[in-house]
Amino acid sequence: MATIARDESDYDSSCSSLTVPDSSRSWMSNLSFGSRRSSISGDSSSSTYSSHSHKPHKANQAAWEAMRRLQSEKGPAGLDHFRLLRRLGSGDIGNVYLCQIRNPVVGLPQSLYAMKVVDREALAIRKKLQRAEMEKEILGMLDHPFLPTLYAEFDASHYSCLVIEFCSGGDLLAARQRQPTKRFSISSAKFYAAETLLALEYLHMMGIVYRDLKPENVLVREDGHIMLTDFDLSLKCDVVPKLIRRKPDPPPPSEPNDNIQKCSTPSCAIPIQPVLSCLLSSSLKKIKPNNHTSTTTITAQADAEDNYDTEMVAEPITARSKSFVGTHEYLAPEVISGQGHGSAVDWWTFGVFLYELLYGKTPFKGENNEKTLINILKQPLSFPRIGVSSSKEYEEMVRVQDLISRLLVKNPKKRIGSSKGSVEIKRHEFFKGVNWALIRSVRPPEVPSDLQKVRTRAVVPKLSKKERDAPYQIPQHFDYF
Repeated sequence: MATIARDESDYDSSCSSLTVPDSSRSWMSNLSFGSRRSSISGDSSSSTYSSHSHKPHKANQAAWEAMRRLQSEKGPAGLDHFRLLRRLGSGDIGNVYLCQIRNPVVGLPQSLYAMKVVDREALAIRKKLQRAEMEKEILGMLDHPFLPTLYAEFDASHYSCLVIEFCSGGDLLAARQRQPTKRFSISSAKFYAAETLLALEYLHMMGIVYRDLKPENVLVREDGHIMLTDFDLSLKCDVVPKLIRRKPDPPPPSEPNDNIQKCSTPSCAIPIQPVLSCLLSSSLKKIKPNNHTSTTTITAQADAEDNYDTEMVAEPITARSKSFVGTHEYLAPEVISGQGHGSAVDWWTFGVFLYELLYGKTPFKGENNEKTLINILKQPLSFPRIGVSSSKEYEEMVRVQDLISRLLVKNPKKRIGSSKGSVEIKRHEFFKGVNWALIRSVRPPEVPSDLQKVRTRAVVPKLSKKERDAPYQIPQHFDYF
């Protein structure tokens, strides 16, 4: 499915604009390194090691430690420090190569990375450099188990390179097509949807509206867990997280609870500062109050009692943009109509995403792109009939169809998640029983078993010491895009 982007500036939105660094070397490539992207790189004329060194979720990983030692011993990372093994794929604004550090770090296993290469001059001509800048800014902010890690960034001639995580399991589109019925079981779809939901939740907490969710952008790591990619179409805003206190579900009539005092005001909220390790980043800037700052206005019942449920809510609900961006089959009605959209578009695409995982197709696909857009605006949602093997599976199907129906509401104001974000969606019956805090301890539906084959295919003839020490030579011709 091709991604579209029209009117990419987003400066007409009510969000605070992303501040692009003044450096002429600022850039970024399209992030989709496990699927279909590729390119080449040039002589290292300038290099900068990723300054975002505070990554709690990666601190104990060999790939992170190897990169840390490399820049500690040899200074900023550059092209001559890496061996390009093979092309992984190509995309709209960049290409991706499988690579590894040229001289292995003593005491650590050799790690594979994805190097993304873009031509800044070509992007400037195509007026897509701003998308690259946006993605680079966002990547530097991220530190989450289900989002990519930026290991290093550097320039080589007029090319720019990012060294990012390599995912050996491909993407969810390929994984779905490998299934005997070309679709996932309900339990598998729930697993992938739950991890994707957590990634979207984190992005919204960081003030990032994703806008391009689809199976091709969800990669599978070596351990079978997911990683969300591609941020060049994302919208960046300010958001103020709040801790809300929600009244627990009322007890049955036979067990009245007279001790619960009612709040004298309709609602009230307790703002907090984000303290989770996921939200700690050296690249985060303090939010300065201004007329364009988007803040959450979520409220919850407050009470003097301590037995109230507390939930973190950080949803950029006042974010607005009129840009026409996304993938045709996943576009939300408000994007197509041009009336302006905000964070609710991510919950629409999440509904289409979940539908495709379960049914092997998107709900509004037409004969062509124009017909697809008309269907999204006018066609009611329907579900194909699929066989179920038990009453429990039937009940699960009813629950997931109810969630999808709530996500694919054409009016964004009535869509589930439009006010409280992921908090509302996580409470839905379909996700009942999901241990959100320990989801990484759950065994994924599929764990890539061909990693060793990938490593074997990637091996190239051993280089001599002279060849290893020689600088990388820029080819006379680069094939990009």
